[in-house]
Amino acid sequence: MKQLTTGQVVVITPGWGRPALDEDVPPGRSAACEGSVTKWRVMLFLATDWATISSLVTGAGTLVLALATFASVRSSNRSARIAEAALQEQRRPVLAPSRLDDPLQKVMFLDRSWLSAAGGRAAVEHVDGRVYLAISLRNVGSGMAVCQGWAVRPGFGSGRDLPMHAPVEEFRLQGRDMYIPAGDIGMWQGALRHPDDPLRAAVAELIDARQPFLVELLYSDQVGRQRTITRFGLIPAADSWLASVTRHWYLDWDGPRPETDVLAASEAVQRDQEAAERQAAVPSGATAEMDGAAPDGAPTAAVEPTATAARQPGPLGQ
Repeated sequence: MKQLTTGQVVVITPGWGRPALDEDVPPGRSAACEGSVTKWRVMLFLATDWATISSLVTGAGTLVLALATFASVRSSNRSARIAEAALQEQRRPVLAPSRLDDPLQKVMFLDRSWLSAAGGRAAVEHVDGRVYLAISLRNVGSGMAVCQGWAVRPGFGSGRDLPMHAPVEEFRLQGRDMYIPAGDIGMWQGALRHPDDPLRAAVAELIDARQPFLVELLYSDQVGRQRTITRFGLIPAADSWLASVTRHWYLDWDGPRPETDVLAASEAVQRDQEAAERQAAVPSGATAEMDGAAPDGAPTAAVEPTATAARQPGPLGQ
């Protein structure tokens, strides 16, 4: 920057305020300029609020440290959740019916009654007003399964009729410690003996009539966590009873299938079943008339409708 004076030019350069003088600048004027710049610096130094500046710098440093701490804690929490989920999967039990080629298993009840069940089957007996139940199981999970309770649901409703398991408070506690190791087989047992128990009478009637019904088992891992409810269907077949699994509910953890998706699938299956029943109830001649053409181009003839029994939904749903 150039500053014009009377017949002379003084060149002021940035830096520490030391001016670069022309050869025509008198020495006295150069000393005066240096003195004014020095005074300006002193005044600026004295007018600076160093306490405010230090507070701002400290606050900025604290903010940066807080952001770094927040990111670190968030990452640590995520790692902890992943580790917890991995540990739970390593200890999660999942019960299912045993394989058909698994060996025969026997179990004794309190009154010294015995039941035996082959692989993939259940044992069901109604003797002297008492109901004895047993299921041959296999633990397909990776953790020890400990049976905690059980509930019997009369009938064999679809997912739309019985979308949820029985309330946990209605489960009957397991009186015997029943441990089923991971990847191995085991046996569940239950009995209905009380003469005034309405469930005993209902289940006894189903057994005598050879009708299917449901058994829901409540079990956990070895430390009592990861509670799971599995619904088994007991289906009569020839001279035995087959065991099939239909649903799993995880009580302490989100399951792999959202409940809304399961209900939607049950509704779709039920609609397909009802449509098939309506189609089966329509006589073949009436179907041809509805289509507007007879087979092989023959003229349509009046066909006397015949009564056709509608098929009932199968016990296996799909």
